[in-house]
Amino acid sequence: MSVTMYQIAVPSFQKHLHALDGVIDKAMAYATAKKIAPETLLTARLYPDMFNFTRQVQETCKFAALSMQRLATVEGVVEADSEKTFEELKARIARTLDVLASVKPEQMDGSDERQITIKVGPNEMSFSGRDYLLHFALPNFYFHASTAYGILRHNGVEIGKRDFMRRT
Repeated sequence: MSVTMYQIAVPSFQKHLHALDGVIDKAMAYATAKKIAPETLLTARLYPDMFNFTRQVQETCKFAALSMQRLATVEGVVEADSEKTFEELKARIARTLDVLASVKPEQMDGSDERQITIKVGPNEMSFSGRDYLLHFALPNFYFHASTAYGILRHNGVEIGKRDFMRRT
């Protein structure tokens, strides 16, 4: 039996979005316990030219939601990236999980061969659905999720690999 695009994408996105939600809970508790202003963690970054924690979470959500919308050919709402608090980021994750839950496996039938063209900066990139998911969407999703995790860990939040690899 072969693995479907839905089976590759949706559970992976869901698992790591739930993990990111849990990591945010730990960041909130850490900030409270250490009397650190939440903005300190929300605006932290690993290097000056990288996105901050808030933007990493937004990008993680964006790659999950847009990927599903493209692969399942469903219309979606483009988020405004206006979150400024941990609670707002958690709400964004919840909305992204709702998008994932709304996609049915049959909506992704044939998406492995569907042509997907996206605009990245001034350039257009075209992929088969399979290549888009495996070589663009998932790597970008994991990059932003792991960078968000790394930012918090670098700033002292007591999280470990188990938090990132959350069991469902």
